[in-house]
Amino acid sequence: MASSGSSASVLGTFDCTENGGTIECVSPKYAEIIVIRHGETEWNSDRRIQGHLDVDLNDVGRQQAFAVADRISKEPKISAVYSSDLKRAFCTAEIIAKGCGVIEVAKEADLRERHLGDLQGVVFHEAHKVKPEAHKAFVSSHEDQEIPGGGESFNQLYKRSTLALQRIAKKHQGERVVVVSHGGTIRALHKRASPHQRCGKVLNTSVNIFHLSEDGKWCVKSWGDVSHLNQTSFLDSGFGGDRNSG
Repeated sequence: MASSGSSASVLGTFDCTENGGTIECVSPKYAEIIVIRHGETEWNSDRRIQGHLDVDLNDVGRQQAFAVADRISKEPKISAVYSSDLKRAFCTAEIIAKGCGVIEVAKEADLRERHLGDLQGVVFHEAHKVKPEAHKAFVSSHEDQEIPGGGESFNQLYKRSTLALQRIAKKHQGERVVVVSHGGTIRALHKRASPHQRCGKVLNTSVNIFHLSEDGKWCVKSWGDVSHLNQTSFLDSGFGGDRNSG
């Protein structure tokens, strides 16, 4: 664990581009969606793969959730809060909603983490030994590769998560909303918005802002901001938020 005071971990702001041309992202006819990864869990700390298993926040994760809630509450009004239905995301979302005066969190199962099949519950560095076929499928460069044990391919994750965010955007054009989700899911959303940019690690309670226009154009306004964690801690490893974990 390391204090965020020693590393802001802000990855910067990307231009809104598509097919080599600039998208104008100043129209009121877009939704500003603040996508936040859930707070830390004990399994994140232990580098244990979670996937769809329903692990709760640890004490650090709850502190992180209160810190990001305090930050968002001081920014322009939030119209709604959406969340994955898994506890680690939903608990984070409830803390944010309460801090921002939003009465209810809307659950959206399609915002869940990728289902990782036989890898779920396995400590990451042991996966290649105890579940070799599932591990081979997970690290495959083929995005249509499903994981043994009922796991999803990256393409399946990408489709359900991007459709979910687009549905939310259509309900909230001209508004700011919060979405709380998971590392792998957020990486898929980034690929939809900025397919030629590397997104890096998605740290717990990092703030990632997307603009989604009513005609289906996406862009990333800002990425990877954990400046609100100055008074708490985060996992430098970004476990659960890098390309080799979930």
